Amino acid sequence: MFGKYSKVVYGTAAAAGTLGLVYLVGRDTSPAVKPFPDIKSKHSLVAKHVTLDKWTKLSSVQTATSGFTLEQAIACAVQFDNQHCGIYAGDADSYKDFALVFDPLIQEYHGIDANAKHTSDMDVSKIRGTINPAAPVHSTRIRVGRSFNGFGLSPGITKEQRLELENLLKNALEALGGELSGNYYPLLGMDEKVRQQLVDDHFLFVSGDRNLIAAGMERDWPEGRGIYHNKDKTFLVWVNEEDQTRIISMQKGGDVKEVFSRLAGGIEAVGKSVKDASGKEFLIDPKYGYVHSCPTNLGTGMRASVHIDLPGWTKEGAGKLEERCEQLNLQPEVRGERVADRQG
Repeated sequence: MFGKYSKVVYGTAAAAGTLGLVYLVGRDTSPAVKPFPDIKSKHSLVAKHVTLDKWTKLSSVQTATSGFTLEQAIACAVQFDNQHCGIYAGDADSYKDFALVFDPLIQEYHGIDANAKHTSDMDVSKIRGTINPAAPVHSTRIRVGRSFNGFGLSPGITKEQRLELENLLKNALEALGGELSGNYYPLLGMDEKVRQQLVDDHFLFVSGDRNLIAAGMERDWPEGRGIYHNKDKTFLVWVNEEDQTRIISMQKGGDVKEVFSRLAGGIEAVGKSVKDASGKEFLIDPKYGYVHSCPTNLGTGMRASVHIDLPGWTKEGAGKLEERCEQLNLQPEVRGERVADRQG
């Protein structure tokens, strides 16, 4: 059955002396519903919250900022069978356009209700105590993710947006002063000596993560990506990795308050420098907080970790270590990444 007619074609058979014939050529202009996907991660939050009814309503929707779709958002849960969450947002629009999926999923994961309001407190004076000096801690690291309005998030950002954002951030970061002053190093065309030093410092993020590839975050690699760090290598910013920015404070030892203080000051300085240069601000939602590509990071978007020697557990193996850490609500990492494959 045709929808709205796209054109009308009139034909005649004058030579035969017959009456003109009218042919109506039409097309169905209603959006086509894509076939319901086979979600391999059967126990994921995607499998629970992406129902046939929601898929029928949302599968043809494209976001305004980057043209992102629900099909792209759930690619990890469709391709892999080990996802817990399994969904990414391609831009801030995704959280609104696909709210039928995102809202209940976020509320279940974070344990909040539909009327929740985000609060964030970066008051350094409220930090009490620090890590026991006797603990075998080599270093302390605290990071947050932050995104800016007007650009897609890593899964959906266009090439043009990524390059524009990188240029904006390069200039804004290199305008920082004092303790935060440093240099930006683009991944594209990076000098080999610089690259090797960043590898030795364990600063360099690399390609190859299958979740990030499936989610579309490694398109046009390594163009539009880079790393900024200050002279003391205690303040870093990753540009256009999983999030538009990862702002990181780190140093040797276990002085959590000093690391947090630098982070809080760094976040404020980066936000101000970008706003002064472009008028753009951090993306923040009144309900869910700071906007990230992965809904599990919504909120303050903060992660704190320590580099620690655990020789006994190392001998037991990664499986035993993960099992024990799960009991303590911790995640074991090796050189900054989880022992197990990253799971969305």
